[in-house]
Amino acid sequence: MQKLILTVEDLESSRRADCYIAENSDLTRSRLKADGCTVRINGTEAKLSKNVCNGDEITVEIPDPRNMDEIVSEPMDLDIIYEDDNVIVLNKQQGVVVHPAAGNFTGTLVNGLLYHSHELEEEFEEDTVRPGIVHRLDKDTSGVLIVAKNAAAHEFLSRQFRDRVTCKTYVAIVRGKLPSRHDMIETYLTRDRQNRKKFTVPSGEKGKFASTEYTVIKEFDRYTYCSLQPHTGRTHQLRVHMQYLNVPILGDPLYSRKDSRFPDAALMLHARRLEIFIPGVEEKQVFEAPVPQRFLDILSELEKY
Repeated sequence: MQKLILTVEDLESSRRADCYIAENSDLTRSRLKADGCTVRINGTEAKLSKNVCNGDEITVEIPDPRNMDEIVSEPMDLDIIYEDDNVIVLNKQQGVVVHPAAGNFTGTLVNGLLYHSHELEEEFEEDTVRPGIVHRLDKDTSGVLIVAKNAAAHEFLSRQFRDRVTCKTYVAIVRGKLPSRHDMIETYLTRDRQNRKKFTVPSGEKGKFASTEYTVIKEFDRYTYCSLQPHTGRTHQLRVHMQYLNVPILGDPLYSRKDSRFPDAALMLHARRLEIFIPGVEEKQVFEAPVPQRFLDILSELEKY
């Protein structure tokens, strides 16, 4: 069973629960019905047609797409940076989906982790889809990802993400030049009403607050190599913020158009560094994933000019 929790905000008048959920998540109204989702408003089970108002908390309980028996372990070439009895830190490859979902029941990182670490299935019997997953990276984003190997470690790590104790640094190649060498981007983010797969920066203080710090590493003629530090963890935050500054990330299929010079470029976003405490170790640990070859190839090409 998966759960989605939404706090209703920015409504000018009351709205049906299913409409609000559809506008603020990846769940469509038809899927809410077809999948047999249970909706609770302020803790009480409610019909999808019930109206919600600002301040209401909606909890959507989503049945697992399959039983754990059907989510099979699969051999996968995992690039492991660090591992002990409590955690696995790995360099997720671009193109790999983190956990099973509709349309992706095989070939995900979870399938590979179940094969690598057989105890995950036993330690996370109640989480049939995301055993050990603490945070996620988009399919086309590569880089450092930490996974818990038991429930105690999962809570220990998750609490740090919730309390913003962790420090994450990404590198990106963007199209254009950033307005300054170093600055902070602070906006609100909401789901794009025209394309539910996207997020956007609305006018005014609507949606969820998002903060990103950026630093220019090197400028080229029409491109910039930069580092990005998200101080909040919103979906697509870095991608939206770069588009907001009119410097979309090169190769972004959602927030940028195909680049004439690098038409085959994949998303040039990589989780380079993660600072986090791990169970049993007193000092904060730093884990790094090397800059991938796709970056090195494009940077080398840019250096020529």
